[in-house]
Amino acid sequence: MGVAKHWEMIHLIVGNTGSGKTTYSNKLKEKTKGIIFSIDKWNNILFLPDKIDKDGLEWFLERIERVETIISSLILQLERTERDSILDLGLSKFEHREKFRKFAKINNFEIKIHFLNISKETRLKRIFERNNEKGKTFEFEVTQENFEFMENWFEKPSEIELKNGILINE
Repeated sequence: MGVAKHWEMIHLIVGNTGSGKTTYSNKLKEKTKGIIFSIDKWNNILFLPDKIDKDGLEWFLERIERVETIISSLILQLERTERDSILDLGLSKFEHREKFRKFAKINNFEIKIHFLNISKETRLKRIFERNNEKGKTFEFEVTQENFEFMENWFEKPSEIELKNGILINE
């Protein structure tokens, strides 16, 4: 007996801070009947209330890893529901994206990368507006320092990663 085909898709939403990943994910949800997994919401609810000043990057990465273990389990539970999974997780590093590509392959899910390639100037403007307005996609304030850190942390997807993907340019 062969492996059953999953018709559900895992969408990897990739872009640097302020690129519009959550807004894009919400639009994609309407088109696909997908379920959004947004790391900012999980972080805001589960971890930020407990964060203290000395907690740094490693503290966050460890918690993100735990959340992604739960998210992976939930994606598997969506099997045969005809619901796509939309991963609004930042996915700032190649190895992070690769982890979900391997997960999809092992579990026979289709996968598509969506890269929001938005200029630094536009993204910085959006961050300041979001911090000020605290609107629908606001989860926590992003400081100039956090923004600049992410500029150096983020690894743009390669042409190979983007093959058969969706590239959104400004």
